[in-house]
Amino acid sequence: MASSSAPVVSERRGIPAATFVEDVQTYLTQLELDVNSSLSFLQERLQQYRLVEMKLLAQQRDLQAKIPDIEKCLDIVATLQAKKGAGEANALLQKNLENAKGSLEVLVGDLQFLRDQVTITQVTIARVYNWDVHQRRIKQ
Repeated sequence: MASSSAPVVSERRGIPAATFVEDVQTYLTQLELDVNSSLSFLQERLQQYRLVEMKLLAQQRDLQAKIPDIEKCLDIVATLQAKKGAGEANALLQKNLENAKGSLEVLVGDLQFLRDQVTITQVTIARVYNWDVHQRRIKQ
């Protein structure tokens, strides 16, 4: 079969899941592609994954930088609250901190999913390439 065990998820937040190829011949036949077209498609998909990975890593860095700032502000608000009432500011900062941590958690999950897709795609590229080399040797 062309696909197998892993991808139960077809996508995660717009990131398409890669299909693991067990049988290259069946894979190429089902998609009606030649080896070069398949390799081009897979390389393009790999580049798309890399681009998304760069964007997610940038978002992760931004969130990781934002969390300590929010925590510092919470400390300042707590100090001010001891002197004066600053309950609204504290609640807002607490909400922002929870949102940032939640977003960071989602991003980490997205990055793990993306890394899995990159690995699957790289393995598929290698399998298609090796299959092609094997077929050429048989013809010689």
